[in-house]
Amino acid sequence: MLPSRIFFDNFFDDLDSPKKLEKVMKCDIYEKNGLFHIEMDIPGFKKEDIKLELNDGYLTIAAEKQNSEESDENKHYIRRERHYEKTMRQFYVGDIDESAVKAEFKDGMLKVSLPKEEKERETKKIISID
Repeated sequence: MLPSRIFFDNFFDDLDSPKKLEKVMKCDIYEKNGLFHIEMDIPGFKKEDIKLELNDGYLTIAAEKQNSEESDENKHYIRRERHYEKTMRQFYVGDIDESAVKAEFKDGMLKVSLPKEEKERETKKIISID
């Protein structure tokens, strides 16, 4: 019998690869004082590198940076991994008041506060049969 890892190797590569997990912006999401809060680690980026966008109920947090070219002609790079980096996460937040969203970035941590939408829902609904 062949090990199952052979068959599922390509399918699960994104889930268990340490290189892929390093790129994910780790976050905590919690509710407090009628607001949803997202606290996200984005190390190595500046405030100017981060973009938050609300579109059709989705909050997209993207971070993109390009390290400046160094003008040292004596350097001959063998491998260069820090030249350009881009990462992104997306969350469904529903319809919210965009003017009430607050964001702060300090010491590599992004904090986003979103107003919790309070909708009154019926707890029980009777459906008639035709």
